[in-house]
Amino acid sequence: MRIPKLILGKTLVYLLLLFVILISVFPVLWVILSSFKTNGEILAGPFVMPSSLNFDAYIYLFQKFNFTTYFMNSLFVSVVPTALSLMIYSMAAYVIAKYNFPGKNLFFALFTITLLVPAHARTSPIFSLITQMNLYDTKAALVLVYLSAGMAMSMFILKGTFMGIPKEISEAATVDGAKFFRVFWSIHMPLARNGLATAGVLMFLGNWNEFYYASILTSSPQNKTLPIITTLFNTQFSYDYTKTFAALALLILPGILIYAVAQEQVQASLASAAVKG
Repeated sequence: MRIPKLILGKTLVYLLLLFVILISVFPVLWVILSSFKTNGEILAGPFVMPSSLNFDAYIYLFQKFNFTTYFMNSLFVSVVPTALSLMIYSMAAYVIAKYNFPGKNLFFALFTITLLVPAHARTSPIFSLITQMNLYDTKAALVLVYLSAGMAMSMFILKGTFMGIPKEISEAATVDGAKFFRVFWSIHMPLARNGLATAGVLMFLGNWNEFYYASILTSSPQNKTLPIITTLFNTQFSYDYTKTFAALALLILPGILIYAVAQEQVQASLASAAVKG
């Protein structure tokens, strides 16, 4: 009786995993397949297969729109804030994780509480600051916004990562004459590479897919990012679903590839941060 119960249990587990995979992968596959359909095929039903692999929508994106400019803008406003965030927030997370000082828990709470504040609630003060600084319709405005947006998540992940490094390593380095910055850069940063990689990947993906602030802080094609291109094919009385889905496919594929490469580090680091943070 025990063997059938074991088989039944494993079968239920695999069925559940299969169900989760299907509901996770189906929207992505549907977007990609829809980019090869005509508008009529898309409106005919969600499960209608494309009659042919027609790449006209992708060719249109590269020929009629300066797709390379949108792509490079997205790459710039994703990479630069991510690199700056890792440099700045790793120092703050290291100090909070390894040193005791008055208000330590309060500072960490203030850093991470911004996870609970929705982006729309910050729209008015951010827009006012950007316009007063004469940064409206510039990539620098998006860099500053994305840099601040990555603070809470970076602090949460990196604090747990640094807490997982034994304090004996720091003490041994200090005894050998290493100063504060030497201990941080030469010892803890290499040991925290998994947490840094995880924070970097998550920040990059968040910046890459961000649409809201990119749409309200930029107006010219020279500064717009890739998510904005998904809105350029719909007007009040017409909808070009094929080109919209083609743009969505080009937008989501880089993020999927990056996460697929770094998924083990992301999962392990988040689990560690949840336990130690």
